[in-house]
Parts: sequence; C-alpha cells; structure tokens
Amino acid sequence: MAGLLFGRSRNLLQNKVQRFLLTFIASPTNNLPTASNFSRYESTKAQAQLDLQHHDHDDDQVIDFPGGKVGFTSEMRFISDTSHKRVPCYRVLDDDGQLMKHTNHVQIGKEMAVRMYSEMVTLQTMDNIFYEVQRQGRISFYLTSMGEEAVNIASAAALSSHDIIFPQYREPGVLLWRGFTLQQFAHQCFGNTNDFGKGRQMPIHYGSNKHNYFTISSPIATQLPQAVGAAYSLKMDGKSACAVTYCGDGGTSEGDFHAGMNFAAVMDAPVVFICRNNGWAISTPVEEQFRSDGIVVKGQAYGIWSIRVDGNDALAVYSAVHTAREIAIKEQRPVLIEALTYRVGHHSTSDDSTKYRPIDEIEYWKMERDPVSRFKRWVERNGWWSDKDELELRSSVRKQTMHAIQVAEKAQKPPLEDMFNDVYDQLSSNLEEQERILRKTIEKYPKDYPSDVPL
Repeated sequence: MAGLLFGRSRNLLQNKVQRFLLTFIASPTNNLPTASNFSRYESTKAQAQLDLQHHDHDDDQVIDFPGGKVGFTSEMRFISDTSHKRVPCYRVLDDDGQLMKHTNHVQIGKEMAVRMYSEMVTLQTMDNIFYEVQRQGRISFYLTSMGEEAVNIASAAALSSHDIIFPQYREPGVLLWRGFTLQQFAHQCFGNTNDFGKGRQMPIHYGSNKHNYFTISSPIATQLPQAVGAAYSLKMDGKSACAVTYCGDGGTSEGDFHAGMNFAAVMDAPVVFICRNNGWAISTPVEEQFRSDGIVVKGQAYGIWSIRVDGNDALAVYSAVHTAREIAIKEQRPVLIEALTYRVGHHSTSDDSTKYRPIDEIEYWKMERDPVSRFKRWVERNGWWSDKDELELRSSVRKQTMHAIQVAEKAQKPPLEDMFNDVYDQLSSNLEEQERILRKTIEKYPKDYPSDVPL
C-alpha cells in the first residue's frame, strides 16, 4: 500500500486550500497532490510510467502493457493483505472541542459556525420528536441520524447548492441545510397530499428537485453508480459542480459500491463518495463485513484519492468535504471520504440495537463522543454562543416541529387513484384492472381500510 500523502492545491486553489494539508491516500501510481504537480496527468500510460513498482527490478526488463509499463523482478513477493499500520484519521477538534495542535483546516467564521450548530441541534431535535411520534403509532416508520449530525450538516455546509446529492437514508441533514422545512419533513412522514411523493414512499424517503436532492430509495448502494452517471453528465456539460453520494459501511459490501467506484475512476467523474462508517450495518459489525483497513483503502485499489476523517468532528468533516469538492471539480476526478462515526440510535424503529451491541458502548458514544456537544464547545469558546441562545434555539425548534406534525397529521391523504398515476401517460390495462380489483375489495371490506383516504 502506498504511503500516506499530503495534498495541497495548485494556483487555482491556493486562496482556499494551499494552507490546508489533508492526509490523502493517492492512487497506486503515487502521484502526489502537491502545488507543483496537482494537475492531472494526460494519460494513464504516462502516469504509470512514473513509478513501475516499489521494489527493485531491472529497468530493461519491462513490458509495455495496456495501461503503462510493468517491470519484471526475479523476487517472488506477494502484496500483503494490509499495511502494518492503520490509516490515521484526520481531525481538527479533540474530544473536548479544542483545536488540535498544528492543525490545518478550512477556516469558518461566526455566521457559518452558528448556522452549522443550529442545524445540528434542529436535526437532533427533529429526530427525537419524530421517533416518539412513530412510537405513538402516528406514523409507520422512522430512522434517526443520532450521533451522525456532523457528517450530515458539516458536509452539506461545504457544498454548493448546485452540487447534486444522491443520499442513502441517513442524510436528512443535507436536505435540511438546503432549505427543506420542518413542515415538508412532516408532510412526507405522514404521506399526505402535500408530500412531494404523494404518499407513495415510506416515511423518511425524502426527495426534492428544487434542492438537487434525489429521492431516497431503500435498496442499498443503488445511488452510487447513479451518482457517477450524474457526475459524468456534469463533466460533459462543463458545469462547475459535482455529484455527492452517501452510503454506510454496509453499503460497501454491495456490488454497486465497487461498480460505482470503478466507473468513477475510469471515467474521471467529478463525484465525492462519502461513506459513514458507523461500525454497524444494522446488526452486522464491520469485522464481519471486510478484512481491509476500513473503507479508505478501497479507494486506492480503484485509483481514487481517499481520506479518513473523524466523522464526529464537524470542522474536520467540513474541511475534508470542502477540499474534496475542489479536487473533484478542478481536477475532474473522484474522491472517497471515509467518516468514522457511530450510530447512537437504533438502525430504525424496526430495530432494537441492544440485542446485538453493548449498552455501555452506546452510552459511551452518546455521552463522550457526541458531535453536537463537541462542536458546541468550540463555538462557545469563540464567544459565538451562550446559554440564552441555546434555550431559545431548542425551544423554538421544538415548537416548530410539534406544530409541523399537527398540521401534517390533519392534512388530507392522497386519493386512491394516485397509487396508479404518474408512471404512464395513459394508464395501462393491467394497472386499470388492479385499480378495479382494489376498489371492489375496499367496497367488500370497508372496515379493513383507512377511512381518511379519498376513494
């Protein structure tokens, strides 16, 4: 495995990035992302000729193989399954919210910091209330982002509204940052006529054309190759934007993850992959998913610059995503970010995580490694936040969320016919038959169907 490499931008990025060194793992060719050679080599062949292998060989004993020259050696050596040392994790704030010594990061001011913290609190509050609403039987399903607020909000803050988001299902904070209101979240969870999806999706499967946020789909990792296709489209159109896609550690066990990574690398697509490694794919721990050093090393195998970040450190996440976006757009190449975090809540309201992980482990991450509290301490030390601000914010968000739920709960449900619309210009014969059968069944068993759905 190639050594850890440090990145800084060329002249186009100097104002924003040159003071900021991130620990990236380079692609196998070992080209360093430094100020002198940040630009992309013109061809894979030319790039490959820079470094044939890490071990000794006779320079004359080479083969000009497709993709670049490959050196021969008389020594039989197998590539190790892993490095002796794990890839370190980039962070800016320590567990107490203090800046690390000698850290380099993208600076943010008071306005940005306060907004980031406020949105983290809003997401946390919304999750707590909606979770209880589901437990009361008022909505059918819910899934929280508890413990992962920094990955949500800080990554969203580092992006442009023109960047296209392909989420999994634990990124509502990205949509919240982009202006999706608490009322709109509530409408979707209650599946009423104001829901953009017309009540056809499960709760928490949000989407918004206005906010460049593709609708969430339940199948794991399908969004990854889709994001690469969108990124390549942006490249073809010459747009100064990128695609950003999220997945969990469990998603990397799907074939779509590997297809998407290879697709992105080969096509030089401006896409940022953000993997939330929270240690658990529902009840499957990471050690039962892969033997590699997490997710970050997988990028190197596909020729993608990669970095491991403390996902509970909002400043580190912001800095990494901000820089990754610059690389993706300016260099027209993909970047992989592995954010180490922890899912404090259950996987969903259909799960009881205490059945497969220790309660002490959950409590430790909830109390000692909470990303919201850590960022709050840093904001407070800067004199940008007070106890009064805290009380006003939490009270206001709670009132807004409760009001949004009351409005959404009273709103009319979509009519039955909406189940069959919006797929074909003219309803197909088989769908017409299905609708007739459904209506007859409801007429025969009216008590078994909700009375608030217009027929």
